[in-house]
Amino acid sequence: MARVLVTEKLAESGLDLMSGAGHEVDVRLGLGPDELLEAVVGASALVIRSATTVTAEVLAAGSDLVVVGRAGIGLDNVDVEEATRRGVMVVNAPQSNILSAAEHAFALMLAQARNVPQSHSALKAGKWERSKWEGVELYGKTLGIVGLGRVGALVAQRALAFGMRLVAYDPYVSAERARQMGVELMGIEELFAEADFVTIHLPKTPETMNIVNRDLLAKAKHGLRIVNTARGGLIDEEALADALRSGQIGGAGLDVFAVEPCTESPLFGIDSVVVTPHLGASTAEAQDKAGVTIAEQVILALKGDFVPFAVNVAATEVSETVRPFMPLAEQLGRCFACLNDGLPDRLEVEYQGGLAGSTTGILTLAVLKGVFAAGTEEPVSYVNAPQLAEERGLEVRETTTATTRDFVNLITLRSPGHALSGTLSGPRSEPRIVMVDDHAVEVPPAAHMLVVRNDDRPGMIGVVGAALGDAGVSISSMAVGPSATGNTALMVLSTDRPVPDDTFASLRSRDGILDIHRIASE
Repeated sequence: MARVLVTEKLAESGLDLMSGAGHEVDVRLGLGPDELLEAVVGASALVIRSATTVTAEVLAAGSDLVVVGRAGIGLDNVDVEEATRRGVMVVNAPQSNILSAAEHAFALMLAQARNVPQSHSALKAGKWERSKWEGVELYGKTLGIVGLGRVGALVAQRALAFGMRLVAYDPYVSAERARQMGVELMGIEELFAEADFVTIHLPKTPETMNIVNRDLLAKAKHGLRIVNTARGGLIDEEALADALRSGQIGGAGLDVFAVEPCTESPLFGIDSVVVTPHLGASTAEAQDKAGVTIAEQVILALKGDFVPFAVNVAATEVSETVRPFMPLAEQLGRCFACLNDGLPDRLEVEYQGGLAGSTTGILTLAVLKGVFAAGTEEPVSYVNAPQLAEERGLEVRETTTATTRDFVNLITLRSPGHALSGTLSGPRSEPRIVMVDDHAVEVPPAAHMLVVRNDDRPGMIGVVGAALGDAGVSISSMAVGPSATGNTALMVLSTDRPVPDDTFASLRSRDGILDIHRIASE
């Protein structure tokens, strides 16, 4: 029997499951930080939701902890890195609310299309206004799905039943996978120009913040209706309010906002807007699933069995040879996804040198974790990364070679269009990117990077440097590598902040620049 400390309200079904497995379930709600440090002593498992913060200090006090379980999706309130270092498993319930979220997206779409809350309020206020609240049908309309992950896929299934044409924007889904779902993939600007309705199902990352901005709304089909049940901050709310007032956008159904709780917004005074206070996961079924799922994961972890929703790998399970390369492998995966502008159809991962004699499966999982990290609406773990690859049509091939010419160890990622290599260098084993698209370079991975392939001629470095300088972007480090033929060269730059969209577009159009990519490696 193990003691399970539960610090937030959990469904009774989950509590009963853990006690039925023979564990002591210790429910202590509303603990302050100091009280948590005392309560966690001697606990084998800690079950939380969003209000409890599991810091390094908490993990140190809970020296007997085997597992920390988050009854929900997000893990911002758990120090996963410290838990991994201490060999504490972290688990969550990533699928507990996806059905509820998909249904809520459809509820908002229907409510917005048929003006349900507006006419409801008017009628209860004594006004019979049939002509004022005329709506539109979903049948025959084009639905644009921005983010075709698990929630987006569930919305797609339901939209087909309504007789809607489906288009989607998701760089992390293969065309074949989309075709199987009855969805046509396209760019986000094309999608906004064609769709009658758009529903958003993206993660919140630096790349997706304000992805629906003033420029995109201006290019949208006149009268487009937008639904967002994913994350606040994906839509520029001021721009959306202006587009709604002008009639460019026909309506919106919003469950999430840039700042929450949100009780004041320029959107609230617009008749064509339907809003709810972040209710996407607020169903009895979702709460029950979260409680049961996390209880099942905790029970498995305490038994030492395979845990399907573990988000980390205990440090003791990875060899000393491989462990230092795990952060590098994940960084390379992130960089590679950005270099490909999304997901390639095929990914080859090659390990050369001393790594070839080790068990490298965990490194391939780390690569996949990095590849998908910026492109899915759910946390990506070492456990679910292969499932995501299968769901999204990514073919993964792993090879090893015992010899390498220039490095003791080398990890190389290849797709039909791009290649990237990295290693650990120097006495402190610092990560280095040493090859991009078969150009030899040497530069440390950074939060913000720019990869430029250009004609190999004088002045090109100056062109890029001047453009970044004009935009107020500082270059932290830079590497230049010519091609084997000498016709082209490659610049890899680390910058102090992301390159602005207008600067990036200007560079892309400059004579002599053949290809350019922004990379965000964290």
